[in-house]
Amino acid sequence: MCIYKQCVYGLTKRFSTISSVLNQLKQADPSICLIVTHTHQTASAFLAADEYYLEPAGLTGMAYLDWCLAFCRQHRIDTIWPAKEAILFAQQQAMFQAQGVNVVSVAEPDVLRLLQNKAEFYQTLSPSIAETMDFIAVNTPSAFAAAVTELSAKHKTLCVKPSVSVFGLGFRILDNHHVSIEHLLKGIEYHIPLSELQQGMANIEHFNTLLVMEHLSGHEWSVDCVAEHGRLLCAVQRQKSLHAGHGQIIDNNDAIHQMVLRLTAYYRLNSIFNIQFKLGVNGPRLLEINPRPSGGFGMACLAGVNLAQLAWQTLTGVAIEAPAIRYGLKISEVKTPVVLVN
Repeated sequence: MCIYKQCVYGLTKRFSTISSVLNQLKQADPSICLIVTHTHQTASAFLAADEYYLEPAGLTGMAYLDWCLAFCRQHRIDTIWPAKEAILFAQQQAMFQAQGVNVVSVAEPDVLRLLQNKAEFYQTLSPSIAETMDFIAVNTPSAFAAAVTELSAKHKTLCVKPSVSVFGLGFRILDNHHVSIEHLLKGIEYHIPLSELQQGMANIEHFNTLLVMEHLSGHEWSVDCVAEHGRLLCAVQRQKSLHAGHGQIIDNNDAIHQMVLRLTAYYRLNSIFNIQFKLGVNGPRLLEINPRPSGGFGMACLAGVNLAQLAWQTLTGVAIEAPAIRYGLKISEVKTPVVLVN
């Protein structure tokens, strides 16, 4: 949990990149008191906080919200930014507001729930708002085989990903030419032999929804955004290199920007979030909307924009001016060793 106290701003556990956000906030306004809570005493976000506290392990649902509300009262919290149980927080905002605590939520509960399920998200999204890759959602071996046959007739390479997944977990490119031992020995990542995958499905009648998709082989863009209930305030596009270790470029792709504008307005997105796109043969395609800061949040701010400050200003009523983005910058990130426990 992250909390602003003052302002106290509290961030709950599960924000993996919150240190960059906290550092940007402190640069913008050193008077903000930042409190972070987590269940692990060695959480790296503690290093960037003014105060930090351990959460009780194992709390979920309303029990967790009750603990957070009591914590906010005890520490006189003004604003809480939850990651864990974000949907429930969005549903129960009135409970916190009655105690004078503002809850930061990226979207309404139904939207947050929709964004977790890529099959439903893609199926309900109009191409007039944003275009996705060609895909078929399946949950049986026969449906998988049919989807592969149908999509293979239109696309050279296919890939798969679980409908419910984060951080790219489960993404694999279907390989018709190599077996898994070759992948292992040659260091071929994120590929899976189609024949072996189908063999693994042979004795399973039904599995969690899997997306069979055209593989988008071009550049990927990670767009770090700040909005105020559907009004886009800033979007920094980071175009990733096709080769690991070659950095990223602060880009200004108009097709991507227009999709970000429409997505933000349509889903009434708010505060800090991230939208990812990838280039296919027919142009950029939407991959996902992440209702949280991205792993590259700190790099986005190198473009001359303090995104955390913008998000904070939406809460404080300060007039916001559109910042100038430094396009064309080649950027990267250098990891710094730290001591978690002395």
